[in-house]
Amino acid sequence: MSDWKSTVWPPEPGARASVGLLLLRLYAGAALMGHGWAKIQNPMHWMDRAPDAPPGVLQALAAVAEFFGGLGLIVGLLTPLAAFGVACTMIVAVHKHVSHGDPFVAHGGPSFEPALGYLATAVLLMLGGPGRYALDAVAFRRR
Repeated sequence: MSDWKSTVWPPEPGARASVGLLLLRLYAGAALMGHGWAKIQNPMHWMDRAPDAPPGVLQALAAVAEFFGGLGLIVGLLTPLAAFGVACTMIVAVHKHVSHGDPFVAHGGPSFEPALGYLATAVLLMLGGPGRYALDAVAFRRR
């Protein structure tokens, strides 16, 4: 039986899995930065026209999580923290869409499918790590 102290978490993925994680991080990070760009331009008021708009500070947290969380995913730096911010934001987004009766997939209307996809990606990266091809792997290399 192995000693629990010697268990490395997250486990080091192989080279092929790391390429897959890199591609996933690049895609999700770029998409999140795209969504967050307009929000970060007016971070405390981007949602003010919504009937149930959250306070400005929460709007700013969501804008920062999307834009800078996306950037963190792209470069693979502080990936668990970036993914956690994205996950928190996407949990709220999924809840908001579901509570408004939006479908999982909508053709031309609002849907919670994209937010749920980003949430699943964030959870994967929090639990599995960013892979070998990330700045985290260089900065926090296990010795």
